[in-house]
Amino acid sequence: MSVETFNGSEEVRSAEQWKAERAAHEMRADLLVEARRRRAACGERDPVEDFLYTYYPFRFSALRRWTPGARVALRDAEELLTDARFYQGEDGLVRVVVPTEAECRRLKFTHDLCVAVSGRPAFLGCFGLHEWAMVYQEADQRRHAQWPLRLGAEGTDAVVRSMPIRCTHYDAFRFFTPAAKPLNRQVPDLAGRLENEQPGCIHVTMDLYKWTMKSMPWVPSDLAADALALAHDARSVDMRASPYDFSAVGLVPICIETVEGKSQYEAEQRRLAKKAEPIRARLITALERALEITRS
Repeated sequence: MSVETFNGSEEVRSAEQWKAERAAHEMRADLLVEARRRRAACGERDPVEDFLYTYYPFRFSALRRWTPGARVALRDAEELLTDARFYQGEDGLVRVVVPTEAECRRLKFTHDLCVAVSGRPAFLGCFGLHEWAMVYQEADQRRHAQWPLRLGAEGTDAVVRSMPIRCTHYDAFRFFTPAAKPLNRQVPDLAGRLENEQPGCIHVTMDLYKWTMKSMPWVPSDLAADALALAHDARSVDMRASPYDFSAVGLVPICIETVEGKSQYEAEQRRLAKKAEPIRARLITALERALEITRS
């Protein structure tokens, strides 16, 4: 399917093209959230989806909303102008709105963070201990109280004490118990994300979904769907390597307290980091296109 160009790097899509893209995205988004909708209706808990749809508090409708991203103009798209927050019309074409100054700052930060992460080697020696540190010496207050700890409270605490904790992710570290925080090799904070975050971190991989959704409508919606699918994969590994026993919901444990488990976790980290690379690269490109429209 051919794509016109307009004003240099801008693409122009016909009604047939963009409507087909929108329909395909809406169908995919519905499939991605189908299991979550079903479980929510029945009141079922799921450690992967409960996290993806609460920690990342984006509505189903936000994921389903289609956008082509910046530097794309749509023909015969006046129906989209009913959403003035996202679209504007000019010269018979419809485009996403120009971001405000505050929105530009957010887009620029997201871009710089993704560039920083992509330029670093992956650190693979954390073994997912962040989840263990979140229950250290406070097992009776754990977040997933409906699921048992594989090794019990004492066994869980012993694992935390037996290995160095090397968490580089601020949003994971801030949920450590008070007793666990001094055990971490560093103190990642909000201001240090550009210096600390690295591609081997499973939470950094999951966060690609957050940053993509926060960059809408200036990045294409198919990127958000890809990032959510990746986040689901990463969160599944995160929970398998956690101190909990989630085998009842099909999450086979990765026993990071063993030599074999450590090796398995590193292999999963490496796989996820590789899987995240093209999504992060596409997000960087989309953000650069978004920042271009503020200067044109």
